[in-house]
Amino acid sequence: MTSTVRAAVASEIRKTEIREFPMPHVEPDSGLLRVETTGVCGSDWPFYLTMPKVKGPLILGHETVGIVEKLGNGKKWGVKEGDRVALEEYIPCGQCHWCYTGDFRLCEQTDLKFGALRYGLMPVTKEPHLWGGFGQYQHLHANTVFHKIPSHVPAAHAAMALPLGNGVEWAYLQGGTKVGDTVVIQGPGQQGLACVIAAKEAGASCIIVTGLGNQTDTFRLRVARELGAHHTINVDEQDPIKAVSEITNGEMANVVIDAASGGPWTVSLAVYLAAKKGRVILCGQKQARVPEFDSDILSARFLTVKGMRGHSYQAVALAVEIISSGRHRLDLMATHHFALDNLDEALRTVGGEGQPNPIHCTVNPWL
Repeated sequence: MTSTVRAAVASEIRKTEIREFPMPHVEPDSGLLRVETTGVCGSDWPFYLTMPKVKGPLILGHETVGIVEKLGNGKKWGVKEGDRVALEEYIPCGQCHWCYTGDFRLCEQTDLKFGALRYGLMPVTKEPHLWGGFGQYQHLHANTVFHKIPSHVPAAHAAMALPLGNGVEWAYLQGGTKVGDTVVIQGPGQQGLACVIAAKEAGASCIIVTGLGNQTDTFRLRVARELGAHHTINVDEQDPIKAVSEITNGEMANVVIDAASGGPWTVSLAVYLAAKKGRVILCGQKQARVPEFDSDILSARFLTVKGMRGHSYQAVALAVEIISSGRHRLDLMATHHFALDNLDEALRTVGGEGQPNPIHCTVNPWL
């Protein structure tokens, strides 16, 4: 181990600097992770555009995979030094109702509205500085949530544990996809494609993915078909309601998952794509009012509509099992890999301003 750690700091909006920090001292209730690779989440781009102004300079990155370098002896960790692990971004308090009932993602300590103690969102002024995955080492808080990763899993695939965990949470655990279901997934980004994999694992007999007609979505819709989607719809050329009706002989979808980025119009569209007794899963914030729609359709079709907030521990554990199995072409999703010095390009690529056709990007801090 060296005495200093290189990390990429989002010092200002759209500005990244490589800085060196002292190797943190491991306290009895803390630990240290040697970062192997970190995925670039779709949320890292809007964080890059806002959080340096809100929180000050910070190390982004929360889809981290690495080796447990050192653990303090003041608590029982559940992992040991030398274990290969993926981290969840949440750092829960461990003492509230939500933590005790297993829904620690709802713990107020992890909530953005209350300051959010999360990996990848803490300013470097908060010691021991290394709170994000875009660095060579990362601090391990006493309440870190770990998932062990088998040695045979490629690092770029292991870094998909959280986005694939979202897919499992949305399509299976909350969406209730079961054998024979028809599932519509709006948006072919990394989260939408994760939902394709989860729906396929759950036994869906018809998986439909919608996207735009631009170059990026055209590429991603092709990947969706290779991952198991039975139909894809270009909404710039086809009426998605009419197309889904034709595919399903008018029955529509048992599960509709809105994983689309951009405007809120997909929320009301999701409701109209659902079959009687269907489940509508709304993922992510639209930052705008949803257009008016006939709310009577909710009762007329006996619909269940759920808003999502991230993933549960169970979802990520299932995602790790799926990744480890090798059953799916995750190499199709692992599109871009960057060195630490090129983090700005990695973030811009995820944001649509860098290299073409990104799905899931990773950053190796040792390159």
